[in-house]
This record gives sequence, C-alpha cells and structure tokens, in this order.
Amino acid sequence: MTDSPNPIRRGPFPPSASRPVGTPLQPSVVYAAESPDALDAQYEGRARGYAYAREGHPNADVLAGMIDGLEGAEGGIVTGSGMAAVAAVMMGLCRAGDHVLGGDQLYGRSLRMMREDLPRLGIATDLVDPTDAGAVAAAIRPETRLMLVEVVSNPTLRVADMEGIARVCADRGVLLVVDNTFTTPRGYRPFDHGADIVVHSVTKLLAGHSDATLGYAAARDPALREAMRVFAITAGLTPSPFDCWLAERGLYSFALRYDRAEANAARLADHLASLPGVTRVLYPTRPDHPDHNRATALLGARGGNMVSFEITGGRDAANRLVRAAPQIAFAPTLGDVATTLSHPPSSSHRALTPEARAALGISEGFFRVSVGVEDIDRLLGDFTTAIAAVGR
Repeated sequence: MTDSPNPIRRGPFPPSASRPVGTPLQPSVVYAAESPDALDAQYEGRARGYAYAREGHPNADVLAGMIDGLEGAEGGIVTGSGMAAVAAVMMGLCRAGDHVLGGDQLYGRSLRMMREDLPRLGIATDLVDPTDAGAVAAAIRPETRLMLVEVVSNPTLRVADMEGIARVCADRGVLLVVDNTFTTPRGYRPFDHGADIVVHSVTKLLAGHSDATLGYAAARDPALREAMRVFAITAGLTPSPFDCWLAERGLYSFALRYDRAEANAARLADHLASLPGVTRVLYPTRPDHPDHNRATALLGARGGNMVSFEITGGRDAANRLVRAAPQIAFAPTLGDVATTLSHPPSSSHRALTPEARAALGISEGFFRVSVGVEDIDRLLGDFTTAIAAVGR
C-alpha cells in the first residue's frame, strides 16, 4: 500500500494570463523567499517583496498608496488603528527629555496620551489653544520636538489657526503633526499648508462603513517616515489585511460619500438651530460659528460632516433625546455612511472632570453628530421628533 500525497503541502498560486479587477485579499502571515540571498535583497531594499506580515503586507501597501495619493504624500504607513498611528509618531520620533505640544481639544485618547503616557516615559507635554498661534509660540521650549493639532477639534468643532501655527513651528524648528481625520484630504490637505506629518483614523470617513479599524501616518522627511515605520513594526502596530481590503473598498466611494454627508450636515445644522430647546449649534461654515472667518479662509465652503449642538436639561434631557431617536445609532464613532449620535460627557471626554469639560464648552446636554448619507428630509424629521421629546 502506497502513502497518499500529503494534503497539507502548499502549492504555488495558480498562474493566470489575466489579472483580477478587484484587489485580492492576502491574509498570509509569512512569505517564502527563493533563497537567503533573495531574502537579503528584500531586507536591503534591492528587491521588492514581503517576509513577515508584521513588517508589511500587500493589502496595507495598496491602501497606503491610495491615501498617499489623496494627501499628496509618499511612503505612508497603515497601522492597526488611528491611535496606533499617533503612537507611531510620538514613540517613533520622541525620546525622554523632549517636549510635545498638543491642541487642548484633541480626541480623548490623544489627550490621555499627552496627559499620562508621554510624561510617564519622560516626555514633557503641554496643551494649548490651537485657535491662538500666539499661545502656541509662547508654549514652545528649546526642547519642543513636535505639536499635534486637529484642524477642526473634537467635539466642539473649533478651527485651528493652521496658518499661524505652521509659521511658528517652521520658524522654531518644531515638527507640525496634523490629525486630519475630521477634515480629510477632501476638505484640507495639511502637506499643502506646511505640515510635516499627517495622521488619520482611517476607521472613520476614509473607510466609511464602521467595519474596519485602521490608522495612517505619513511624513515629508524620509528619515521621519523610516523612524515611524520601524517603531510600528517593533511595537506590532500591524493592520489586518482584511480591514485594509475593506477600507480600500470604502475609499472608492469616499468622495461621493463625503460630499453627500457634508451637504446633509449643513442642512441639519440650520434645521437644529431653528428648533425650540436647542441652545447652541456648531458647524464651521455657519455665520454664528466662533471661528467662521477662519473656517471660510481655511476650508472655503467645506464645512465637513460633523455637527455639534447643545440642549438644556442636563443628563436627563440627554437620555430622553437618545431614547426618542432609536433609528439613529447612539455610538462613539464618526464617519459611517449612516448618521451616528455621540454624547462626549459619557464617551470621548468622560475621563475629564465636569469642570474640565465645562472649560471646553461641553455640558451634559452637549451632543456630536456624524452626519451620514441618508435622505435629508427623513433625517431632519428624526431630529425634530427627538428634540421635541426632550420638552415633553
């Protein structure tokens, strides 16, 4: 009796005279090389190839190249989450004794990294008002390495003085890192305005379907790119090939989704402002926005898809509003094709004291809306009903 062939021995991928139209998903963890010399050629940059997925894989490279094209960048890296991208920047470029500045209304986990994690590693930090370039200049020290800023802040939608900050950072030799998640390259391209590094939570508008968790970081300087890449590999900030594949699919509709959601957001902001019980509406292109002039100079008519508003009545009123709108997902995220509603005091900014939230303008009646691509009349009706329920 002869042995049957080993059924688990791997064979070569079938050759084909044609190529797939859609990008193949390659979940392989490891790649076989032809010889030790061939592997040396890959690691030494004389040949293009893959060895181990933590060091890079095809689906991540395809996605990075697409985002590079949107941002006008080269050599961007994709990471396992938006915060992984921020970590690749901070940990890849900073060392003990450095000083880091951040906008005082960054994403909640970015704030936590600034307040707790970096100081624990010997990296000093300060938070400053990004709408005041003079305050940024005053906070810079000789050891200041970089500043992290969001063009439009989360969740109060304040618009940073990007032109002033870029001038100050360039004059003082400080790296300008821009989190472009909210504005996206559809609304603002940081590299065109003096940024040194751009980061994204790809999870949000770029992927756009709440089914992929990814980040992205890119730098002008090849040496900075390499330092971020090496740290991402060492720390295992590896993105999932499947998530990269999903995000690539999402990017093909990104421009259409963004434009529709932005148009809906402008309509919703005006509608909310007309409803009894709504005390404040924040949307960058509205004339009553505190940074309206800067927003129009920086972003033109691109107000984005985010709207924030405030109601009276505190936490009880907030609970009533959410319960009266079950068709709108109450979820601490943004950028989905469907509209989502979040409550910063109980989610992104829950770690702050009530006093600290109040200083940022975030009360218990404060909500942030990530506007989706639904029928606008239906969306306006949903919010009308929900806010009316608060009064009852």
